[in-house]
Amino acid sequence: MKQIFLLAAALLSTLSLAAPLSVKAENSAAVRRLLETRECSGCNLTGANLKGAHLIGVDLRNANLKGANLEGVNLEGADLTGANLKSANLTKAFISDSILNNANLTNVNLSNSRLYNSDVDGAIMANIDLSGADVFNTAISIGGEY
Repeated sequence: MKQIFLLAAALLSTLSLAAPLSVKAENSAAVRRLLETRECSGCNLTGANLKGAHLIGVDLRNANLKGANLEGVNLEGADLTGANLKSANLTKAFISDSILNNANLTNVNLSNSRLYNSDVDGAIMANIDLSGADVFNTAISIGGEY
């Protein structure tokens, strides 16, 4: 009996470690809505894992993406006006013709990403990691005017 209990405990702990941690329960409906409708204005996507997602033309105005994993995401033509992207991972992201006006980009990792022709008027841009990033016609620069 003791061996069965130990075996069951080992199996359950292995399954719990293998379970995907991609989306918190409280925002899984918001992630599903975003992926299905391309619109999630004002959604709570805190900590969501959207790694590699094709979010072309999505409406994420005023969405909370704090700490979200957006590694390798395609945000071409996306509207992120007023979005909270604090501490989000946008490594290797493709951000082209996007609107990030008044967005919170504090502590955002944009390393190895491509930012082209995007609006960032009024955005908070403190402590951004732009290492290896390719920035063109976007008002983000390192140590000078763009």
